[in-house]
Amino acid sequence: MIHHAKHYATGRPLAVTVEANRIVGVADSDQKPTRWVAPAFFDPQINGCLGISFNSPSLTAEDVRTVADTCQAHGIGSFLPTLITTSSEAFQHGFATVAKVIESDRDLAKRIPGFHLEGPFLSGEDGPRGAHPREYARDPNWAEFQQWEDAAGGRIRMVTVAPERHGALPFIEKLAASGVVVAIGHTAATGQQIRDAVSAGAKTSTHLGNGSHAVLPRHENYIWEQLANDGLWASIITDGHHLPAAVVKCIVRVKGVGRTLITSDAGSLAGMPPGKYTAWGTELEVLPSGKIVVAGTPFLAGSGHFTDACIGTVIRFAGVSLAEAIDMATARPRELLGLPVHTIEPGQPADLMFFDWEPAGDLKILE
Repeated sequence: MIHHAKHYATGRPLAVTVEANRIVGVADSDQKPTRWVAPAFFDPQINGCLGISFNSPSLTAEDVRTVADTCQAHGIGSFLPTLITTSSEAFQHGFATVAKVIESDRDLAKRIPGFHLEGPFLSGEDGPRGAHPREYARDPNWAEFQQWEDAAGGRIRMVTVAPERHGALPFIEKLAASGVVVAIGHTAATGQQIRDAVSAGAKTSTHLGNGSHAVLPRHENYIWEQLANDGLWASIITDGHHLPAAVVKCIVRVKGVGRTLITSDAGSLAGMPPGKYTAWGTELEVLPSGKIVVAGTPFLAGSGHFTDACIGTVIRFAGVSLAEAIDMATARPRELLGLPVHTIEPGQPADLMFFDWEPAGDLKILE
């Protein structure tokens, strides 16, 4: 099959020939395509969608496929199912359920190359804790982590940790030594604790600027420390709700497009119609804009969008190009995780998305 589209970075009209899910030819198109082509998104943080949570004690194989198919419709070719702070039993069930599905489905295994464990070794303080249940936030425990890693079939590729937790530094060292990417997040750490975590092997920050106190000391605080540390990459949620334009611009300018990852952090209510829902024992509301809040308040309660909704926003907020924005949502996560970066070249997997886009507008995924 031959696909005609403009290259996302050069604008060059291409004829991309695909056979057996691989790119076998790339040539100049003899047509005048209006749609664009780029490598599909890789989102390192997908918690679920359409009312499905990877944390759910009733998660099924069909639920996993529903989330994966919904993500694909939004241009997400691959992602890390993310489990957040919960009971040990719920972690066991979630990891084991997804692992069993991908072990029996080669296509799904390509789309889900690992897991992201975001918790439970996070701050228990209001603010940094975010929406993570306080009763399950706890200190790192290597034996407990190993149980979940076994349930996941050895596929946990990223772990978010609060470095101030008792035992966090040796825990980070063990994770890094085993090849797991360690992220700092949902933390109230001091500057020294953050620097020590980076020395121990932490490589990135999870949704920097979110999961924090509403009010911080203006100079000495954990956001500045993570921004200033050249040993840390950073993921940001650029859905237009989680971070204002000035913050997005500053983070991208400081970290650069070479060390910034875009994530949607899609939650279990992503893709749901406006209305009130119950999750985490709390009444939440999906607003017409897609923003999710604790009902009756302005407080965010997860992300209601997918990665495609984040691209136009980061272009407008940070002043980056289409190519830079897409690279932050495709190549950067793969580079951080040590995975092959997909390109539009012969021999590469046909891990592609086709979309409409106009400058200053949003992406519309077509295929």
